[in-house]
Amino acid sequence: MKVILSPQWAIAPPNGNNDPVDATLLIQLLSRIETEGSIAAAGRIMNMSYRHAWGILRDAEIFFGSKLIVKRPGKGTDLSELANVLIQADRRFSARLAPTLESLASELEAELRKVLPFKREAIRLFASHGFAVETLLALIKKEGALIEVRYRNSSEALAALANNECQLAGFHVPIGEFEEPVLKQYQKWLTPDYALIQVATRRQGLFIARGNPHGINGLKDLARKDIRFVNRQAGSGTRMLVEMMLQRCHICPQDIHGFETAEFTHAAVAAYIASGMAEVGFGVETAAQRFNLHFIPLAIERYFFATKALNLDLAGIEQLIALMKSDAFRQSAKALEGYDASEAGNVLTVHAAFNEA
Repeated sequence: MKVILSPQWAIAPPNGNNDPVDATLLIQLLSRIETEGSIAAAGRIMNMSYRHAWGILRDAEIFFGSKLIVKRPGKGTDLSELANVLIQADRRFSARLAPTLESLASELEAELRKVLPFKREAIRLFASHGFAVETLLALIKKEGALIEVRYRNSSEALAALANNECQLAGFHVPIGEFEEPVLKQYQKWLTPDYALIQVATRRQGLFIARGNPHGINGLKDLARKDIRFVNRQAGSGTRMLVEMMLQRCHICPQDIHGFETAEFTHAAVAAYIASGMAEVGFGVETAAQRFNLHFIPLAIERYFFATKALNLDLAGIEQLIALMKSDAFRQSAKALEGYDASEAGNVLTVHAAFNEA
């Protein structure tokens, strides 16, 4: 069984005299109008009559006292500034909450298995949130495999593996000049009795509003007074990489406006910029593509699952490796902008993976 948790929100009037507006349904409708260009087309996709769709919009406009849509005779329907703010807010909330809700759902599934007649043990995975991992987990659950997920940064995941809190720990290491200093942060956990399962390589870089209206060309622009930056949370591998890059460029983090403003996922960083709340962020290319942002590539990383070598004989991990080597996963990962999973499922020793470093 799979537990599904999803965010839902409503907006209540300040006086409390009227019922709250169901913002979830309203935003679903506005998002469809945005993509389809008309109320009628949006209603058809949502199995909703034009009258019903228009009623939802009319009631919401009365509630807000402001227009949500702007009709263009002969050219369809545009969204108002208010409608766009609602859509961007919903995307930002979803990006922030998705990993937390997925972890909570996984915890609940584990609790249910304790009291229901399940015979199989689940593999426990601690990993930083990423699009290849997200894609792999969807395929795993589709195949009926049991896996418990906790989203943690790379250091936390490796520490949990060392303490036998999980069987798999996801972590990522940049290729090139920053490989060695990043590995130094992980070396106390990456002992010779570990095996590393390759997941994918991915591109990381700067997220910028489409069209690059502020003329941002690289990291040095982050210190400009007219630029607001949104970072990843303290302790994350991506933030560690950003700090190393800034040190190489002799840029002090204190000189960057918004450096301590942090989001938990790449998608949340992209959503933050798409909402106009910052001019630049840093993350994986897939997130920039999904939020229609300009992307400047700055690094390529390798993403691994670490495990103790003796765990490779576990049926759950054998099944996971087989799935990672399958065309289904490699093709799905190939569709993610900036990812390459052609080596997915290959097992390496720590020495073989990082021989030069």
